[in-house]
Amino acid sequence: MSLGIIEWKSILEGLLFAAGDEGLSIKQLTSVLEIDEATVLSIIEDLKEEYQKKERGIDLVEVAGVYQLTTKKEHAPYLKRLMETPMNQSLSQAALETLAIIAYKQPITRIEIEEIRGVKSERPIRTLLAKGLIQEVGREEGVGRAILYGTTKEFLEYFGLKTIEELPSLTEIENEEHFIQEEADLFFEKLNNL
Repeated sequence: MSLGIIEWKSILEGLLFAAGDEGLSIKQLTSVLEIDEATVLSIIEDLKEEYQKKERGIDLVEVAGVYQLTTKKEHAPYLKRLMETPMNQSLSQAALETLAIIAYKQPITRIEIEEIRGVKSERPIRTLLAKGLIQEVGREEGVGRAILYGTTKEFLEYFGLKTIEELPSLTEIENEEHFIQEEADLFFEKLNNL
C-alpha cells in the first residue's frame, strides 16, 4: 500500500487512540501497519512534533516500551475539574454494561468483568470510580490479590434504590429483552415487506 506520510500519521493516530491506555509497541505498530520499524519511528516523530505545538491538547509519549496518546500536563487542572463534575452526564454504553455486571455479580474483579464483556474494561471502571458509583470492596484471595469491585451508596441513590436487592432479577430482564427483540424483529419484518 503506497500511502503518503499524512495518511500514515492519520492511521497511526487512530490506532493509538483506539488502543487507549494500553498503548502500542513498535512491534505491534509494524505488524498492523505492515511497514518497517524505521518508517514507524519516523511517523511517530512527525506526530510528536505536531503535538508539541501549543494549540494541541494531546501528546504522544512512550511509556514502558509502548506509545500512547495522553493529555498535556498543563491542562491537568481542567481535566481534574472535569472528573469532579457532578453526575449529570450520561454514562457510556461501556460504563453502563460494566456497572450492570458489577451490580449483579459483586464483588467482582476487573478480569471477571472483562471475561463477561469480552473487551477491556479499565476505562469504564475508572469512570465509574470517579463518579462514585462503584468502589474497591476488598482483594481476591490467592495469587495477585486482584481488586474486588462493588456498588456504592451513591449507586443506590442514582438509581433510586433502597438496597441492592431491589434490582430487578436477571430473569425479569431477560424476559423483557426477549420481548423487545421480538418487537424489533416484527418491526423490521414489516419494514422489509413495504
